[in-house]
Amino acid sequence: MHSRPPQRRRLGIVLAVAAALTAACGSDSPDGAASADAAAAVPADAPQRIVSLSPTHTEMLFAIGAGEQLVAVDEFSDYPAEALELPNELSGFEPNVEAIAAYEPDLVVIGGDFTGLGDQLATIDIDSWDGPAAVTIEDTYKQLEQLGAVTGHEEDAAAIVSDMKTQIAEIVADAPETDRPLTFYHELDDTLYSADSTTFIGDVYGMLGLQNIADRIEGDHFGFPQLNAEFLVSADPDLIFLADTKCCGVTAETVAGRPGWDTIAAVRNGHVIPMDDDVASRWGPRIVDYLAAVAAAVGQAAATAT
Repeated sequence: MHSRPPQRRRLGIVLAVAAALTAACGSDSPDGAASADAAAAVPADAPQRIVSLSPTHTEMLFAIGAGEQLVAVDEFSDYPAEALELPNELSGFEPNVEAIAAYEPDLVVIGGDFTGLGDQLATIDIDSWDGPAAVTIEDTYKQLEQLGAVTGHEEDAAAIVSDMKTQIAEIVADAPETDRPLTFYHELDDTLYSADSTTFIGDVYGMLGLQNIADRIEGDHFGFPQLNAEFLVSADPDLIFLADTKCCGVTAETVAGRPGWDTIAAVRNGHVIPMDDDVASRWGPRIVDYLAAVAAAVGQAAATAT
């Protein structure tokens, strides 16, 4: 059995990747890594020994049929179940080049190269592909397609993307209309970090016409502002989505027990929705499940919105 670090480290990783993504907007990609923003070159021979240092991209690789090419994954890659059968001692947050090289990979998949890993791998002739944190669902589609290209699964990736687009379009089309836009708060952890609409998380909610109270927070927070209880009570969101049920053990009951929170509309009306932390933080194929869960919550809240 491979050990895993505490789930609370997830937020630190989210924020570090967000900072790296913001910095990358004004700089070129590392020479050793193929950027997700550039056209992915199809190798003459598809890689047979892939190391994934990103749980999101591990999910993508399995979804497009490249799972059998994986030889190791990072410490947080726990989905699908087959990923748990792979060595998982590597860190994507603090990567160790020697530990990675020990698996003799011909491709290393990185989920936001904020440590310069691509350059380091290039010096020992190991290819890498870098897919930074998505900002929109379109970024998810692009990364799936490019991973398909670099792994020899172009048709499989295209089919996955097409199916995702169809399902998402159906969910959005079936979403209930409300008399006014519903407001929401997305909780990343119990210190009240959230995600605004400049993130892929916010993009999911935006597809259903929801208004994000985190958008009201100004300053350099890379899309992940930390709110405070006074602001939240004053904002009075219609819905609260808990993406910290695993990491922090937060429940609708613990939220209702916070001082002053019993006055918030979402709490009063029973619209505090527990989410799967991983599904709500990874921009892979399970975004469809994420959107469906949000849409179901909107449907329930629409009946009590005033």
